[in-house]
Amino acid sequence: MAENNERNKVVDVLALRRQSKEVKRYVIVTRILALLAIILIAIVAIAYAVSYFYDKYGSFTVKINKYDMMRQGLTLSETPEFDRTVSVLNADIVYDMTNISGEDLPENIDMVNGSHNGESYIAYTFYLINAGSDTISYEGALNIENVTQNVDEAVRIAVYKNGEKTVYGKTKSNGSGKESDCDSEFLSSTIVMQTKHEGFEPKEKDKYTIVIWLEGNDPDCVDALIGGTMKLGMDFKIVETT
Repeated sequence: MAENNERNKVVDVLALRRQSKEVKRYVIVTRILALLAIILIAIVAIAYAVSYFYDKYGSFTVKINKYDMMRQGLTLSETPEFDRTVSVLNADIVYDMTNISGEDLPENIDMVNGSHNGESYIAYTFYLINAGSDTISYEGALNIENVTQNVDEAVRIAVYKNGEKTVYGKTKSNGSGKESDCDSEFLSSTIVMQTKHEGFEPKEKDKYTIVIWLEGNDPDCVDALIGGTMKLGMDFKIVETT
């Protein structure tokens, strides 16, 4: 009887030790899973915040229709040499941009690829490339996606297409036409300009440079614009294949 009791005690001790190890293992695994969950939530939150910021306040985004990219090989690149197909490009943002004169912009501003902002202007150069095997025709539009505090009243946007420059601005606030420093007015309250290229052949490239600044010589460039934001997006799509 004594031996049985002693044996039972040993079994009980071993069972307790096993349960203790299992409890410790469970606690450790639970803590690791909780930490991983927190990290995952943080990553998702950061990604969402960045996406939201670009969507609402980002300065300039270039996009092509993904179907056009997959079907016909229309693609975007920050350099004339490209090694992968891209359907979206994002320009860097300039914070607290102050007004300047368009005459102060660098003369070679369309000669640098990708983002090449100055202290008070946004400059972005990219390439639209026909990486497919068909000759196509495409259309593009530079759209105003978000504006706060009427900052677009004094904004100027220069568009260089293959080196040819056109400066766009909003119609004068009195409705009398384009500003004296502009080549053309915005097409509407939501569209800056439109472009097209018919007979865009395989391996052909169109180079675009977009420059955005606040024109200090515009009468509408007043203190009320301080803190205003503007988001632009340039969208391209194929309209014909030959």
